Amino acid sequence: MMLPDHCKDVSVRDVDFHLTKDSILEAAKGKKAYTRTEFLILRHRGEAAIVHVEKEEGVELFRPIKEIEILALPEDTVFVKDDAMDVLNRSEMARLARQHPGKYVIVQGLFNHVSFIGSDEAEDLVVFDVVPPHPAKLSVLVDKALSAGLVHRPVVTIIRTIDLNDLETEVATPTVMFPCRASGITSDRKVLYLDETPKLEGEVTLIGCDLSRRIFQHIYRKGPAAFRTMCPREMAPKGKGKRIVKCCRVREGFEIDGDMAIVPWGATVQEVAAAINALFA
Repeated sequence: MMLPDHCKDVSVRDVDFHLTKDSILEAAKGKKAYTRTEFLILRHRGEAAIVHVEKEEGVELFRPIKEIEILALPEDTVFVKDDAMDVLNRSEMARLARQHPGKYVIVQGLFNHVSFIGSDEAEDLVVFDVVPPHPAKLSVLVDKALSAGLVHRPVVTIIRTIDLNDLETEVATPTVMFPCRASGITSDRKVLYLDETPKLEGEVTLIGCDLSRRIFQHIYRKGPAAFRTMCPREMAPKGKGKRIVKCCRVREGFEIDGDMAIVPWGATVQEVAAAINALFA
């Protein structure tokens, strides 16, 4: 992944030559670069090119350029000025880059800091949860983790949800039970909530997770007439791609199962951020 670790690694220079491959290579001959510089953004008459710089070993502040790699010529770059953009937040940068497929996006953002990202550097993360309530809690936690810069990769989220109301329509019993109240659940049948330990009358379908089924068994000394899982871990789409879900079997921290990160049902922003970083590590 060819991304700057920090905007301090990026040097912006205005030049007096056209930004072609040959002219850039020629201009680099015999030149030196600052010890921290790893990337050069060259600008000429409204156009820009991006160059990766390899310097000779040493301790001097400015060291001879040993080799350069041209990452993008003007036809491959887009310049964006956004005073609210934190160019150090890779997820913010990734969302912007997705708007310019096939391009390197150079951003002048907050505090006039400048950095760049390639559109193909962005990495998808499927956030899978159940609703209501709306919005899905896990999607909010993930967004907070990304916005706070707690995630170190250029992650772009794809939100996928299962609506509990859709599960309820498949119930055959006159009564349905959920683990707890959630604003937005509607039903034409009688609705109970397990955490209120209501008295049972007739057959009940429990829509919940493995823990709620065990709690039901403990309280009522019998199982529900029918059970429908609402566990995101079990219902998450299978296949390729990174995913993050909630599961009551994870009490704290997180678990990684292949391409899936699993956090507690009551996860914190910090737990979510740690899980995403581990998932993409």
